[in-house]
Amino acid sequence: MTEQDVRDDVRARYAAAALAVTAGAAASCGDPADGGSCCAPNQQAALTIDRRGAAALALDDSFGAGLYAPGETAGLPEEAVLASLGCGNPLAVADLRPGERVLDLGSGGGIDVLLSARRVGPSGRAYGLDMTEEMLTLAEANRVRAGATNVEFLRGQIEDIPLPDASIDVVISNCVINLSTDKPAVLAQMFRVLVPGGRVGVSDVVADDDVTPAQRAERGSYVGCIAGALSRSEYLAGLAAAGFVNATVQFTHEAAPGLHGAIVRADKPAA
Repeated sequence: MTEQDVRDDVRARYAAAALAVTAGAAASCGDPADGGSCCAPNQQAALTIDRRGAAALALDDSFGAGLYAPGETAGLPEEAVLASLGCGNPLAVADLRPGERVLDLGSGGGIDVLLSARRVGPSGRAYGLDMTEEMLTLAEANRVRAGATNVEFLRGQIEDIPLPDASIDVVISNCVINLSTDKPAVLAQMFRVLVPGGRVGVSDVVADDDVTPAQRAERGSYVGCIAGALSRSEYLAGLAAAGFVNATVQFTHEAAPGLHGAIVRADKPAA
């Protein structure tokens, strides 16, 4: 597959996931061979409807909204919770503060943007960037349902962020960077939009250093968040090449043999 083929495949899968949530089902972005869900093979979130037509969520704790602390998603639109396809909880490491400007790369249905907006408060702002029109439509509807006034969703690619230099305090992302076919461009763009002293708090899928790209492809698809994963050493080298300091990659749980959900942290130098 060419890079454009991969990008089109990712866009199509996430568009289908957004439409599924809009129709009242749980999102799923992975191939059937991967178990149907992004970053967590064989795990699903289920939506049931009771006799009164009320939705009830049954969430596994291995991916998506199941990775958030109890009560953390309380009050969010159920559509935002159902559309969660991530492999972690970037807000748990981002340490967001009132008044900060935060950018979520690959914001999907908006769960992390809406949670970020709560933390930065009225004096802060939360941006979500996504390339999928259907996800942006869903996210905007969730913003309205949540009554969030300090949130803005942008259409674009994470390899070319449509924001000015030094305009963001914190960049977060949840299992999306591994989907990019040009990760150096993503890391460079993250560095560009951050203010001096800004920081990165990302959840992603990362491979052990001894797992080759060919082996990653054997263990899962690109859209299933496996084939495109960087190794720990590759991630750290990429962050350093982009100009980041204090970079760390901490494994949290296994996503596939030799691949892990991980917390990625880094800082832009203050000087």
